[in-house]
Amino acid sequence: MSKADGMNYAPKGKPNRVAEPGQFVFAAVSLDHGHIYGMCNGLLEAGGELKWVYDTVPARVEAFLKSYPQAQAAESLQQILDDSQVQLVAAAAVTSERGPLGVRVMRAGKHYFTDKAPFTTLEQLEDARQAAAETGKKYAVYYSERLHVESALFAGQLIEQGAIGRVLQVIGLGPHRLNAPSRPEWFFQKEKYGGILCDIGSHQVEQFLFFTGNRNATVVNSKVANYNNKNYPELEDFGDMSLVGENGATGYFRVDWFTPSGLGTWGDGRMLIMGTEGYIELRKYVDIARESKGDQVYLVNGDGEQRMQVGGQVGFPYFGQLIIDCLNGTELAMSQEHTFKAAELCLIAQKQAVKVE
Repeated sequence: MSKADGMNYAPKGKPNRVAEPGQFVFAAVSLDHGHIYGMCNGLLEAGGELKWVYDTVPARVEAFLKSYPQAQAAESLQQILDDSQVQLVAAAAVTSERGPLGVRVMRAGKHYFTDKAPFTTLEQLEDARQAAAETGKKYAVYYSERLHVESALFAGQLIEQGAIGRVLQVIGLGPHRLNAPSRPEWFFQKEKYGGILCDIGSHQVEQFLFFTGNRNATVVNSKVANYNNKNYPELEDFGDMSLVGENGATGYFRVDWFTPSGLGTWGDGRMLIMGTEGYIELRKYVDIARESKGDQVYLVNGDGEQRMQVGGQVGFPYFGQLIIDCLNGTELAMSQEHTFKAAELCLIAQKQAVKVE
């Protein structure tokens, strides 16, 4: 339906670039997951300067340098940690190694930016909390399904404008394509990837806290299963979770590895956000059988119905805000409390999950 009279819900784009040349220098290490490219792209678009890259696998470094020829290959992680110019280290290590690596980076005097999930155990989380408090350095997490998706960012703008009133419930659907032959061995080892709720569930928990405005929540129940991948006995291909926030808002999400081969993208990620005065639906990556472009936002409230395609209109302000936070000691991008709380809740959900199959 076309825009109704009286509606003014256009995306408010924000410039990404905040840093002058040489003002903010970072390095990329532990290239175990392709998300490192998205992380680096975001920082570069915000004005960051990529100086170093390091990984124990030379082929990964070689591939990385083809995309970022301005970087230099370091001989060791310690060489990067000893470089006084480097202010932040970005990493996409094996999930179980992300927490200990972050502690080492922070204690070396650098900020740390890791792929999600940031931890696989509550003990790792507590070590990172202590290191962040003692060093004053940031432990930032790439919760990309909100921070690097313009429809999700626009939903935050709509909620801030009061378009749907008080948020009462968030439902998140996070299907992913497994494509098992392309996955590394560690991906199928529970101790290393942490479980499905710990892993891709971390996106959903972070979004619930953000959209509902909660600082904390209770995990009501959670379930995991391996329905269709018995040849990988430690893999969980399904998980779900229910939460209640401190302010009474409720949340439910489902994550899985069941994206069918016929879908034109890796996953039909969706989100439903219900408020007292309306609701928002996000079709993040595709609008099936209708629109190949993602970033579709559906809004229904007292003014009527609206469908908006917001790709290219919002930008990704998180990365510039993170740079500012690292330079100035502020918390514009995401508070450390919020970053750690999202991780804590998905770890609790994973730990207490009922195994269905």
